[in-house]
Amino acid sequence: MEQASAAAVISARGIVTGWSEGARTLTGYPAEEAVGRSVAALLAEPPSTTAVAALTGPVVLRHRDGTPLPLTVRACELLGPDGTPDGYVLTVEPPAAPTLAEQAFQQASMSLSVFDTDQRYARLNEAACRVMGVSEDVLLGRHFPESVEDAEHSRGFLNNLRMVTETGRPVRYESWAGSPALNREHAWSIEMWPLKGDSGELTGVGLAAFDSTEQYLAQQRLALLNEAAAGIGTTLDVVRTAEELVQLLVPRYADFASVDLLPWVLGADEPPQDLDGDVVLRRVAHGSVTEGTPEAAVHLGAADLYPPFSPPTRALREGRAVRSQAGEPDFVRWVADRNARSPEGRSHRTGVHSVLAVPLRARGTTLGVAVGVRMAHPDDYAADDALLAEELASRAAVCIDNARRFARERSTALALQHSLLPRNLPGQAAVEVAHRYLPCGSLAGVGGDWFDVIPLSGSRVGLVVGDVVGHGITSSATMGRLCTAVRTLADVDLPPDELLTHLDDLVTHLAADDTDDEVAELGATCLYAVYDPVSRRLTMAAAGHPQPAVVLPDGTASLVPLTAGPPLGVGGLPFESVELELPEGATVALYTDGLIEDRARDVDHATDALCRALLTPAESLDALCDAVLKAVMPTEPNDDVALLLVRTRALGAGRVATWDIEPDPAHVAGARQAATEQLAAWGLDEAAFVTELVVSELVTNAIRYGEPPIQLRLIRDRALICEVSDASSTSPHLRRAHAYDEGGRGLLLVAQLTQRWGSRQTGGGKTIWAEQPLPPPD
Repeated sequence: MEQASAAAVISARGIVTGWSEGARTLTGYPAEEAVGRSVAALLAEPPSTTAVAALTGPVVLRHRDGTPLPLTVRACELLGPDGTPDGYVLTVEPPAAPTLAEQAFQQASMSLSVFDTDQRYARLNEAACRVMGVSEDVLLGRHFPESVEDAEHSRGFLNNLRMVTETGRPVRYESWAGSPALNREHAWSIEMWPLKGDSGELTGVGLAAFDSTEQYLAQQRLALLNEAAAGIGTTLDVVRTAEELVQLLVPRYADFASVDLLPWVLGADEPPQDLDGDVVLRRVAHGSVTEGTPEAAVHLGAADLYPPFSPPTRALREGRAVRSQAGEPDFVRWVADRNARSPEGRSHRTGVHSVLAVPLRARGTTLGVAVGVRMAHPDDYAADDALLAEELASRAAVCIDNARRFARERSTALALQHSLLPRNLPGQAAVEVAHRYLPCGSLAGVGGDWFDVIPLSGSRVGLVVGDVVGHGITSSATMGRLCTAVRTLADVDLPPDELLTHLDDLVTHLAADDTDDEVAELGATCLYAVYDPVSRRLTMAAAGHPQPAVVLPDGTASLVPLTAGPPLGVGGLPFESVELELPEGATVALYTDGLIEDRARDVDHATDALCRALLTPAESLDALCDAVLKAVMPTEPNDDVALLLVRTRALGAGRVATWDIEPDPAHVAGARQAATEQLAAWGLDEAAFVTELVVSELVTNAIRYGEPPIQLRLIRDRALICEVSDASSTSPHLRRAHAYDEGGRGLLLVAQLTQRWGSRQTGGGKTIWAEQPLPPPD
């Protein structure tokens, strides 16, 4: 019944004498309870004096259920027989047409409500009623805690209501909370402010709650993308990058997440072109809100076959994110397939209701797929989630592809470098050798450090250590070019300073011919040394390379006072040689700068540490190598480290025989005889025939074409070496003799009878040498 039909009759003494049906409907009191009672007993609060005087105005009745009932009432006087007032007829005024402010309150899109000072509902608009799930009349007069669950966000809401009532100051805060009529939590921007009467007293609290869930989720997605930019791809490791993606997704975006890659990504094969039918993927990372990831049907590192209807295969084939929800036929088949493959995890997959699979694509190549699964999370994956997943997957895929390319380039550079570095150094009577090469683990890649031990004529040995600027395949290839050039120049028996001069010229020509902006050879460093076990002299020169260290048998260690010339390709300064006479058993350490250069320490301190480490007692030269690296090498080296340790030996007088030869052909026979007798003394009678022919030919050539003084030397090493020296600088060469020529066949005969032969320039002329193999000792 309408409020306008509610009426009551009040006597002059304030007693209810009449009660309409409309009054009963409005207040809940039947006539038998209302008639005879004082009207004051029905009021929730006394009416204002203004309303009493005017016989109209607002009053607040108390509903039968105890809740306040604000009404606008009009009183009409009833006159008695004598014309004096004998009572009143009270009627409820029909509600006035809502004002513009009232319409704005009721129709606002945000939740608006009013509470009294005891935190009871006084007004709610339509949006607030929808949030609460009930109409306004159900909540009016009720205490706020009675209308919501006892949760932390509800207690926080109540505390803020009380704070506004107690302090009279507004409050604004953000909350992530649910509500009785919403099936999931929402983000709310809430503002509360005090309501005051005309005299300034606090009469209630106004509240506005804006549902900012969409904005909040958008901010969360943006924050997730920002976190992905900083947290994915921190290393150039494929598996670690996949793990970082999973850690980002769980638990905020998924209850379970996995990353599976196509097998070729982890190997050296080229990417397959066909993704139709069943697809084989290898699991590289997964994670879950449940410890131990019991939901996983595939173990880490294992490969699995994914059928065409599965979300991962569909995502790979379609090249976009694929959403699959509970109830869909393919979803049901996919979950059943997982349960069949891994029945032990079936109980942990209960409640799975949404799956999102997104391909990992980078630079037009498909690398694998990332999968997110929701179980405890209440919401299914939506279109916005798919867009976010594609963005995250795109960033992760680029990082995975970078890691894949780095791993492939690093392995290629290492393979190239290992193929160019000496594997089994030739046995030397002149020196004992131990070496170590450690590629750096930095993101810059493999460097261009190298070393070599080169057998030279006369039982001498060439020792090389070098370092190419930069890292990667280019540096490894450059190292190979320089290493080959050094071997070629060393084979000509050039002194160290001359060899570096030729090498520097070569680098300059390479730089001039190269059209690239950067030439890896430029700035390379190199140290070349030659050790002669007969004279026990070590001659060396350096192009911008660190000084070697020498340890003498008496236990002293020091750096060689070597003046390093400019790096290769720079030019402008000559290279200077230094010569040392070393006792037998001395140890020489040649190394690259990666061993001693470190940001955390001074180079001088590092070289001091090197000298101390070389004095460490060790059972062998190999053990000393390990001890030096452990003591000197930086904890996290930023460059490759090459270390070459050389322990000198000496060929005593008993293994070397020398004769001065008169420049007269008559003395050739005496030279042959002296050589034959020496071989007999050495027990090498089986080599006498060839040696006589070689001595005869070389000495004859020196007498005929050379200049005195002439010297013959036999060296018994791992091979029998015959050397003839003279003061002429003209080098001999093989030539083809004609059928009727009387000469010209001597050197051809020497070349045929010996293992190898050659000539080298000396400070006083040249030396022609030839080597014969000797049988291994018993």
